[in-house]
Amino acid sequence: MSALDIDTLLASRIGLSDITRIVAWVGEDTARRDLLLDKALSAARHTSVNALWVMTHLPDHFDEWLVSLRPTLIDTLLSATDTSKRRLLLELLRRQEYAPDDIRTDLLDYCLAQINAESQPYAIRCFSLYLAFKMCRHYPELVAELSLRLDMLSQTTLSPGLRSALRQTRRNISRLP
Repeated sequence: MSALDIDTLLASRIGLSDITRIVAWVGEDTARRDLLLDKALSAARHTSVNALWVMTHLPDHFDEWLVSLRPTLIDTLLSATDTSKRRLLLELLRRQEYAPDDIRTDLLDYCLAQINAESQPYAIRCFSLYLAFKMCRHYPELVAELSLRLDMLSQTTLSPGLRSALRQTRRNISRLP
């Protein structure tokens, strides 16, 4: 498979078998990995969303590379208007761990705002909730703010997925030291 084939494939409708082929094609080749990132950051919506979808299927040994992309992924998320793109970026960011000194307040503010935004799709709200917890858990005052948002969230009608995210996050908060 060549770079031209990847361009064509990412610009079209893809499925899980295509994703598996692209992940295998990327392998350990850093040039191919960087090409996938370029496609993920592309202005072409379909290509970008497909490349991000492929990135969510990369094996665990790519985690370090994805963490190195965190600032780029966050900046892209904060400027993205496409729902699919935001959902996939949140998924990539949600998988990462956050140290107490490695929290971007603009990302935290974004996530906290999405949790109770009823105009947002459930997946964005769920991923924002999980990601907010990962950042807030290091600071009692942020955990208290997150808990207030969870209380507000529990007063609304929730999808099963959002109800599960709420329950899991409350359980995780209760386990904090």
